[in-house]
Amino acid sequence: MGVLVGVVSLALVALVSGGIFSGAFETQLLLDPGTVVRWGLPVTTVLGELAVAATLGGLVLAAFVVPPGVAFDRTLSTAAVGAGAWTVAALGRMVFSASNTVGVPLDDPKFGEQLGVYLVQIPSGRAYLAMTVIASLVCLSVMLTRTANGALWSGVLALVPLVVQSFMGHAAGSTSHELAVSSLFMHLVGAAVWIGVLLVVAALRARRAMTDESLAVVVTRYSPIASWCFVVVALSGVVNALVRLGGVEGLSTQYGALLLTKAALFVVLGGFGWAHRTWVVGKLAAAARPGSAAPLAGANPTALFWRLAGAELLVMGAVSGVAVVLGGTQPPDDNSPPVDPTSAFIITGRELPAELTVTRWFTEWRWDVLLGFACAAALVVYARWVWRLRRRGDTWPPLRTASWAVGTILLFWVTNGGPAVYSSVIFSAHMLQHMLLAMIIPIFLVCGAPMTLALRGLDIRKDSTRGPREWLLVIIHSRFGRFFAHPTVAAVNFAASMIVFYYTPAFEYALSTHIGHIIMTVHFVLAGYLFTNALIGIDPGPSRPPHAQRLLLLLAIMAFYTFFGMTLMSGEILLVPEWFGLTGREWGLPALEDQQKGGVIAWAAGEIPTISLAVIVAVSWARDDDRLATRRYRKVDRDGDIEMDGYNNMLKKLSAGERKAR
Repeated sequence: MGVLVGVVSLALVALVSGGIFSGAFETQLLLDPGTVVRWGLPVTTVLGELAVAATLGGLVLAAFVVPPGVAFDRTLSTAAVGAGAWTVAALGRMVFSASNTVGVPLDDPKFGEQLGVYLVQIPSGRAYLAMTVIASLVCLSVMLTRTANGALWSGVLALVPLVVQSFMGHAAGSTSHELAVSSLFMHLVGAAVWIGVLLVVAALRARRAMTDESLAVVVTRYSPIASWCFVVVALSGVVNALVRLGGVEGLSTQYGALLLTKAALFVVLGGFGWAHRTWVVGKLAAAARPGSAAPLAGANPTALFWRLAGAELLVMGAVSGVAVVLGGTQPPDDNSPPVDPTSAFIITGRELPAELTVTRWFTEWRWDVLLGFACAAALVVYARWVWRLRRRGDTWPPLRTASWAVGTILLFWVTNGGPAVYSSVIFSAHMLQHMLLAMIIPIFLVCGAPMTLALRGLDIRKDSTRGPREWLLVIIHSRFGRFFAHPTVAAVNFAASMIVFYYTPAFEYALSTHIGHIIMTVHFVLAGYLFTNALIGIDPGPSRPPHAQRLLLLLAIMAFYTFFGMTLMSGEILLVPEWFGLTGREWGLPALEDQQKGGVIAWAAGEIPTISLAVIVAVSWARDDDRLATRRYRKVDRDGDIEMDGYNNMLKKLSAGERKAR
């Protein structure tokens, strides 16, 4: 309990020290809300972030680590306490933020009226209100949850306020908006899970809900989670620093000094993680095995873990305090919009790229740290699973590995390279990006058979908990999973999504907002994957129809893409005219002609992969027939042709009966 109190205390000490150093919370020259508000806002912020960490940490433990029982119930109750503290802190942060924004002290008679205006009419006020309401819903959900399913869904709901928060602060008006928002979201989630699991484990120990044996299991399973959190926080922190420092000279500012302090503390945390993996994890697992000898005096791995974890939590508290001060300090480069923006910048939030050429298609880049990290992680995880199989003597076809690598690398280029640069200014580039996401990339991913590899490479849990393998099986065999993986549903979803997306406001939402772009990318890759897997997949899941029905589905999809492409090619109305028609682009085709060119791309990019899938289905059909014939020949050679003999005997009996009748 001393460690838990120390975390909060050290976070507040770091907050006060950093605030005094940077002057971030000093008296404002105009519309000063008062000392209580100026310091109350950062205090409620740091307390709220620690409470978020405790909430997410408890839910991660309940969903993935802790088996049902007393420890599971107390894990959820600890998460509920964290969610309650989060709700109170969010409420205080909302009120203090209103006072600080409108410049009216809390004791001013007009503050109540101004608070209502702030929460209803000002975007930051609506955001804080939404975060407070969702935090209260998370608290209620966790209190009612008693299963791992409920813990997982509560954790997903708890991520929503972090999405909202990532759109606030320095990133809100940045010219590097998308990069800053994605990196901040990754930073918030990675730090919250990393800190939160340790906080909840310490709380469980204080409540005597965790034995040495259960501690060994928790630490062993938490170690890879912490490693991924370390990578996510490091990567997102570097990206944020590059966006906001404006160069090496930014390190000499107060913001730079605070950033260096946070980086130094982060390196210390990395040292603690290395010490855990080197000295503690293996020894704890060995000591918890039945029949293992007791550890030597002075070398107790449990005691060593708590010493390291206690120090690590204290440093995490200091990092949390410094992080809040950083959020309240003006960065050297605020990436403010240009004084005289072009029409393209006003519409898209970035300058118009140079004229599209074949070379620029492969040399221009617009980085998306979230999708780029997802692609890199997919490659690393797949390679680790293959390595596990080979280490235990199993084999995995190299062509599947190559197919997965090609698919993920192509996905990385489509979301970060030339298609990402030009898709927001010309419709034809957007259509090509879309068709690559929905038609080409899924073929390579499906041929990589990732779910089959995961089921073979992941560890099997035997203590009623759900690890990655168990959750994968739950998703595959759930009603939701079976419904969307059904070949007919997958085909309808695949085709209907095109109509719904391009002929509703969803298209404009995906163009104008970063979260809409992320949702679009994930949806179309997933829709294409489900449809392709239903036709040629190796992975378990859908009940695949006979080959003839698969060919009929492909013919229907081919006809749909012909109709869709012809509609765009002959259309005389520009889709999202206030976007594609007002960018001020002087190169390339006019907007309407470019949209008609996009129809040609949709027709061609839809037909060619569909024909390829049809060829694969036909070849698979022929191979299945050959395998059936081979099995029949082997059975005839071994047992005789029982079916043919029976048929011949039946004919003989019929013939004999006819002769008697005559």
